[in-house]
Amino acid sequence: MSRWVGVDVGGKRKGFDVAVVDERRLLELEGGLDCEEVVQFVERAAAELVAIDGPISCARDGESTREGERQLSRAVCNIRWTPDTQTVRANPYYAWILEGLALFDALAAREITAMEVFPTASWTRWFGKRGAASRAAWSQRGLAGIGLQGIPERTNQDQRDAIAAAVTARQHTHGLTELMGTIVVPAGPLIARGTIARSAGR
Repeated sequence: MSRWVGVDVGGKRKGFDVAVVDERRLLELEGGLDCEEVVQFVERAAAELVAIDGPISCARDGESTREGERQLSRAVCNIRWTPDTQTVRANPYYAWILEGLALFDALAAREITAMEVFPTASWTRWFGKRGAASRAAWSQRGLAGIGLQGIPERTNQDQRDAIAAAVTARQHTHGLTELMGTIVVPAGPLIARGTIARSAGR
């Protein structure tokens, strides 16, 4: 049975949160992993595809945003901008981006396919805009409606985003996503039991 991995990127102290899903269930959920531990986790899971909540590249030299981020911001929801490499390396605020870039490189070195996702965009496409709700309450409601068995009674935001990333990878395999620059975004809402509603004409 196919499996998909989602990764929420954190800085060195927090580490990575990782989720594995199949067509129906959340199979594994772990946190606090370093880069090599994530690679080992992915290899053990024998995942079909890995989705990472972090930029796969920086903006072009001298630019402060990437085209895909601007497109996503216009079409779906707000997103934190990714500036060029020099800015990312000079500012400790962007340390988490460097961790994510290192993970993309480590997976590529093992010939493991990984893609960039943005879970907030996934939650928005699946269940609508957050509105006045807190991010935690909004994503918790989304998690309850995501159609997966095996969800823990309590989760934190990083875990929920890792699960959303994994489900986005699953959608991508089924041809139910669109690309905004390098960011893979669900094409439509989720309905019962994790089945994706197809848009008219598909």
